[in-house]
Amino acid sequence: MALADKKDAVMPPADRPNDSLSDEDALRARVDAAVLPPPIVGFWQRAHVQLKPDATRTVLRPFDLAYPEGFGEEPGDRVRAIVDRIAGLDDDAVTQALAYMKELLDARHRDVLATLERRVSEITAIAPQTAQLGIGQRLLVGGMFLQEYAFEAAALFNPTIVPAPDQSDAPPGGMRFICALRGIGEGHVSSITFRSGCWDGAAGVTIDPPAPLAASPRIDAQDEDGTALRLRFDSAQDVSEAVLFPMTAAQARGLEDLRLVQFRQDDGTACYHGTFTAFDGVTGRTQMLSTSDFRRFDIRTLIGRVAVNKGMALFPRKVGGRYAMIGRQDNENIWLMRSDSLWHWDEAERIVCPRHVWEFVQMGNCGPPIEIDEGWLLMTHGVGPVRNYTIGAVLLDRDDPSRVLGRARLPLLRPGPEQRDGYVPNVVYSCGSLVLGRRLLVPYGIADNFASFVSCDLDPLLAEMD
Repeated sequence: MALADKKDAVMPPADRPNDSLSDEDALRARVDAAVLPPPIVGFWQRAHVQLKPDATRTVLRPFDLAYPEGFGEEPGDRVRAIVDRIAGLDDDAVTQALAYMKELLDARHRDVLATLERRVSEITAIAPQTAQLGIGQRLLVGGMFLQEYAFEAAALFNPTIVPAPDQSDAPPGGMRFICALRGIGEGHVSSITFRSGCWDGAAGVTIDPPAPLAASPRIDAQDEDGTALRLRFDSAQDVSEAVLFPMTAAQARGLEDLRLVQFRQDDGTACYHGTFTAFDGVTGRTQMLSTSDFRRFDIRTLIGRVAVNKGMALFPRKVGGRYAMIGRQDNENIWLMRSDSLWHWDEAERIVCPRHVWEFVQMGNCGPPIEIDEGWLLMTHGVGPVRNYTIGAVLLDRDDPSRVLGRARLPLLRPGPEQRDGYVPNVVYSCGSLVLGRRLLVPYGIADNFASFVSCDLDPLLAEMD
């Protein structure tokens, strides 16, 4: 470690005060002799599973075109120009173009015809002459305004995890789960993708092979300002085929860091809610998706005075008759939010502040709180020197989550030599964990690049708290 002395620039070494030189030498000696805790505390067990980016998995998404400023007279002129060119093609040219599209798309997408037809109907609203074309020309129009998007080509990280809706084929003593991850593709645009798998309740984790195909959603409903969407994946035959990519102006630059929770409703039934950040390139907004089967999704933008900043995570049930959420409204501390509405949030109080060096810059959650016998276990992240992201934990009172019962003295997970390098170095990060009995499973992202899993018993983890 190099320790620069600003006096070197203005004072020759021989003229420096002896006490300054001895202080620096003593500091160097202390730093060289310091013994760091191991990168992963000894109670963790690694699962020999890694989820890595796969450039072969693509979705079909809209390809929008317009003339640059100063060209074209009205919005949609460029779309109409392309449609007019297609109208001038003879049958042979159309057939050849469709055959080439078929070669490109059939091996990687299901129900391409239905996707083309949906896109044609959208283009017809801009270029009404499309309705007068023959069927082959209309399908070619649809293909002109679609693109293949490799949604996880660059990175696959920041996982969250929940029990799967169907546990019929769970391993003895274990459970089936659904894991959602943040994928990054062309243009550093983020999407949400899913995997399924099994946890044996100990250290064993298996991931089902993802389907080679990925599906684009059908939009059933959307409000005028894009703050609410209803989506369904009719053609998806596996949860890994469903991909949520930017579909509104508010999501134009990505859907980031989904935090899923299996939520127990007042009547005892369960559904799934997940908060994520919709980023338009300038502003991030917190949105929430809701689903019961991971085939149909409702998405809404959260509103209210404290529905701001990234990293909001919902409790898995109401607390004291009200919805509760963990956030980091000031981008530094951990806050507890309460509301009578799932969508409207106005109340927040600060409950955890940076205490240790590894969290001096920022604290936040690493997923929704988990209910255990002792209270609410909240996995946290801390940011310290050189923007090093580590994972810790706090324990909150079950009846009054504003009361902190304990917090980790040291990072429970931190980047080690073998898990340090990637797109963003020195980062480990999770968006949600699972508990089964007295065992914890933590999926986590590494260097904003790929993901892995660790597990541990709860008792030694709680013993790390004061």
